Amino acid sequence: MSANLWIILAGAVLTYAARAGGHIVLSRFRTIHPRVQAGLNAVPAAVLTTLVAPAAFEGGLPELAALLVAGLVALRGGMISLFLAGAFVLIVLRQLV
Repeated sequence: MSANLWIILAGAVLTYAARAGGHIVLSRFRTIHPRVQAGLNAVPAAVLTTLVAPAAFEGGLPELAALLVAGLVALRGGMISLFLAGAFVLIVLRQLV
């Protein structure tokens, strides 16, 4: 097998282990401290920021326009419409610019 496939498989196994390990550790407690709960609730926003920030600071016109459109759609629509609108604008502008 190629090195790329091994890397993908190792990443999948490690991701599963991290998720399962977190579930096993948290399932040992009857209640979760409010600070821990607040930290866990902040994880999705932190992950989203790590995905969006490089495009915002290093991207060109297509990336910035897609972020702007996605942000505007987020004010009215749901996650699927946000993703589709941003992806559509990004794909179209990358083909034109």
